[in-house]
Amino acid sequence: MDDHQQPVIKTNGPDSSSPSFADLQYQSGFHNHFSSEALPGALPYGQSSPLLCPYGLYAEQISGTSFTSPRKLNHRTWLYRVKPSVTHEPFKPLEPSHRKLVSEFTDSNSSTTPTQLRWKPVDIPETPTDFVEGLYTVCGAGSSFLRHGFAIHMYTANKSMDNCAFCNADGDFLIVPQTGRLWITTECGKLQISPGEIAVLPQGFRFAVDLPDGPSRGYVAEVFGTHFQLPDLGPIGANGLAAPRDFLVPIAWFEDSYCPGYIIIQKFGGELFTAKQEFSPFNVVAWHGNYAPYKYDLTTFCPFNTVLFDHGDPSINTVLTAPTDKPGVALLDFVIFPPRWLVAEHTFRPPYYHRNCMSEFMGLIYGGYEAKADGFLPGGASLHSCMTPHGPDTKTYEATIARGNEAGPSRISDTLAFMFESCLIPRICPWALESPFIDSDYYQCWIGLRSHFTRDGASAKDGDIQNGEKED
Repeated sequence: MDDHQQPVIKTNGPDSSSPSFADLQYQSGFHNHFSSEALPGALPYGQSSPLLCPYGLYAEQISGTSFTSPRKLNHRTWLYRVKPSVTHEPFKPLEPSHRKLVSEFTDSNSSTTPTQLRWKPVDIPETPTDFVEGLYTVCGAGSSFLRHGFAIHMYTANKSMDNCAFCNADGDFLIVPQTGRLWITTECGKLQISPGEIAVLPQGFRFAVDLPDGPSRGYVAEVFGTHFQLPDLGPIGANGLAAPRDFLVPIAWFEDSYCPGYIIIQKFGGELFTAKQEFSPFNVVAWHGNYAPYKYDLTTFCPFNTVLFDHGDPSINTVLTAPTDKPGVALLDFVIFPPRWLVAEHTFRPPYYHRNCMSEFMGLIYGGYEAKADGFLPGGASLHSCMTPHGPDTKTYEATIARGNEAGPSRISDTLAFMFESCLIPRICPWALESPFIDSDYYQCWIGLRSHFTRDGASAKDGDIQNGEKED
């Protein structure tokens, strides 16, 4: 699409000429080459770095990939700003240190277990806590230093960030709010994210998070050394799953204000550093490029499902994928389980029992999850690592087979679960394993699964077989 023909999408959320979050406008598309200017003529014409930029602005490029990456994978954006981002004091370690963020997973800061893990929703803190203060790592693998790996974080917060901005030098953030909207100001403009939507904040962008609804809680996936992209559709064809047009990118918005003592908080190698400057980092008057923050409304996802028999693999509902160099193997997939129809005949319709070479972290935004009748709550999470058995709990299994083969079409509604799935084996942080919100009785949900085996090949009736022994 041509630079100057991007569609502008209006939604309920900030306007390009006001600091308020009302009448928010977006550009539409996924990894398009976008152009946006908050003042007419602020974008240089015909070149990216003229001797003198319009309005006396500074030209600054942010590169999300190496200069020589293949063109189809090359991500970069030119920013035209009041002052360049280099204008700050030296970085110093954050005091007091955060201590609950990890980007290099080793046996000194995390551990492994093949046990199925589940966490109840974490309480919103009572003391004032912003997004950065309330962010903590649950698990992950690999290293941001080696540019390969991932981390899964959660956050709980109750106040907006004040006179500070956050920058993640380690990787891309994919943010999944579960409670409370997020107003995210970025160098490219503003985003409003509600539960049921996601935001992707690429590596290196500075941003600040406001909480218009007060208390907020959610999940964050971080990938090192790669970026999220749309999955290939293969035999599905040209349409379905997440449509590129439904991804929304902000339009330029800037503030030119004196901000004494403004703090840039930079995550670098999993540690936090701070630097002072005297101006807002959100002083970008215009920009063009294909490297920018974006949002996506999960209700626009077009799911696929079995229409005759058997249960499809969850990969059929992949929204975004961060690939590895090995075809078909993801560093991290973001998969959702949205409202949809179940129509398979003579089929066990909930997810099947499974041992997977991939590791699966699940969260629940609202409603219930079809494979867990109890215990898996909105705001909670579960982790089933590589080759760890998992599947429907006892109540779900018994209720499903009780309905028999004549069950008609049914619609799963009022639910939105998701999964972060990775080919790497996660290490779990000690504060996650020692959390008071860990469900130590999670394993009990499967203990009641009894044997239905019968030697004559017919379905066993209730009471025919208990604990693997045939009745007299």
